[in-house]
Parts: sequence; C-alpha cells; structure tokens
Amino acid sequence: MEPIIIVLVVLVVVAFFALIRTIQVIPQASAAIVERFGRYTRTLNAGLNIVVPFIDTIRNRVDLREQVVPFPPQPVITQDNLVVNIDTVIYYQVTDARAATYEVASFIQAIEQLTVTTLRNIIGSMDLESTLTSREVINAGLRGVLDEATGKWGIRVNRVELKAIEPPTSIQDSMEKQMRAERDKRAAVLTAEGQRQAAILRAEGEKQAAVLSAEGEAQAAVLKADGEAAAIRTVFEAIHDGDADQKLLAYQYLQTLPQLAQGDANKLWIIPSEVGDALKGLGGAFGGLNGGGQGAGPGTAPGTSGPSLAKQPADGGGRPVGAAGGPRPVGTDDAGAARPRVNPTREYPQLDPE
Repeated sequence: MEPIIIVLVVLVVVAFFALIRTIQVIPQASAAIVERFGRYTRTLNAGLNIVVPFIDTIRNRVDLREQVVPFPPQPVITQDNLVVNIDTVIYYQVTDARAATYEVASFIQAIEQLTVTTLRNIIGSMDLESTLTSREVINAGLRGVLDEATGKWGIRVNRVELKAIEPPTSIQDSMEKQMRAERDKRAAVLTAEGQRQAAILRAEGEKQAAVLSAEGEAQAAVLKADGEAAAIRTVFEAIHDGDADQKLLAYQYLQTLPQLAQGDANKLWIIPSEVGDALKGLGGAFGGLNGGGQGAGPGTAPGTSGPSLAKQPADGGGRPVGAAGGPRPVGTDDAGAARPRVNPTREYPQLDPE
C-alpha cells in the first residue's frame, strides 16, 4: 500500500504543477511571447490564457506602457570645437512585442546608442549659441531619426527631450560676464532714457509754468491799468461834477508835492516850475478871504481873469441864488439857465471860425 500511496501523491503533484503551467494570467498592458520547442508560436494578450504544459514556454513578457528612459550625459563637440555635455530623456512605447523580442537583442541599449550618434551628428553642425537656443530643433531631429530606426523594432518613440546642456566652466564664466555686461548696458540705456524723459517733462513743466506766469502777469497788468484808468476817470468826473476851481486844484497840487521826497534813496528832488503859480493862486485865495479881494479888480478873484464868485448873490447859507432870489444849483446862470462848466482860470484854445 505504501508504494501505491507514494505514486498517487507524485501524480497529484505533477498534475497540480501541470495545471499551473497550463493556465497563464497576463496583466493589463502587457504581452507574453510563447515558444513551442524554441520556435515562436503566438503572443499572449492580457487576461487568462491556456498553454500546453511542458511543450509551450513563455519566452518574454513585454510591458506595453509608455516608458521613460534617462540617458547619462554624453560629451558632444560643437561646430566651434567646444565640448558640451548633454543629458537626454527618451519616451518610448512598445507596439509590437514579437518585433521587440526578435528584431533586436536589447532595444534599450540600441536606442541609447542611436540617440548618442544622432545627437553628435546634429550638434556637430551647430555652434554653441545655436545649441543653447535651438532645443526644439534638436528634439525634432532626434525624434525623426529614432522613430524611423525603431519602427522595425516594434517601438514608437513619442518624445525626445534634452534634459541639460552643460558647456565648459570657462565658457560658462564668459557667458556670465557677457550676460552681466549686456544687462548693465540695458540698465544704463534705461536709466538714460528715464533721465531724458524726466528732463523733457521738467522742461515742459517749466515752459507751461512760465507761460501761465506771463499770462497771469499780463492779466494782472491789464487789470491794474484798467483800475488806474477807472480811478483816473472817477477822479476826473468827480472834479468836473464838483466844479472845482483853480484854488482847490492848487491846494491838492501842494499836498501831492511831499510824496516826491518819499523813499530812502531820494537824495535830491526837483520842484516843478508850476509850484510858483500854484502858490500864487493859493495865496490869492487866502488873501481874498482875509482882505475882501484887495489887489484884485472888481468882480475878479486874485490871479484870475474871470468873474469872481463873491459877486454872485447868495442866500443866508452862502449858496448862490438865481435871478428870482431863490437858491440856484451850481452850473446855472443868474436866470437859472444851465451853463457849461468852464473853468474861468483855464485857457481854452481858440476855434477857427472857418
């Protein structure tokens, strides 16, 4: 009984192992290559698959998802004989598991070497400045070459990126100095432009201020002249409306003379020649008031040639009266008729009768 039990146990173990080998579960986004006696038979897709145990074998399991492979820095010589280190990153995806297994031994190594050689060909035709500023051109060139070469390997290159471009240290220092000088130049230009704009704005402001100041002074002068003209006109009208005689004007003339000596800088001042005439008229006026008009002809004021106001009849208040005996307004004759206001002491020009 014991040998039979041992045989049964062995058969059960072999059957369990064969069942495990028969059922193959493939994960999603994966594929498996099946070989029968060393020859490719079929590709197992995702899900539950049945194979013949001990006859069919799984050669390779391929991940169908997009893969990212960074490559180490590669020294590349530019057109101007400068060595730069370039890091690249490849984004690829396996589209045919059979071709990726049988067409190339190691597609990762093949892609890396193809990337290096293609990168050296592209960078060798460009100078350093173009290399630093033409990443899109380099990426497009790498992708075109890799996509064409890896198509028969069952691989699609989706993207190629330059991770870093590192020029030599001396070149980096020179580039930093050049960049600093360029920035200093732009700063100086901007500063000069700002100062220029500020000077222009300041000049425009001063110009507008000067124009407004001149306009204000002109308006002030016009208003002052208008005020003086109005004052003169008012004084002139007041004098003529009040019928001022020569004595009052002489008195006002004498009151104005002290103003000529005002001011600390006045060392010498000249008296006009009309002062004597004014003094004569004023003395005659006071003499007429004290001596009843001595030294003057009948009916005339001293120093005048016209009729004296003393000969005109007056009422009890000293106001002139008309022919009817009542008071009459100033500016009328004895008959009460209006008369022109003529200064008897003023010499008027003779009119030509023609």
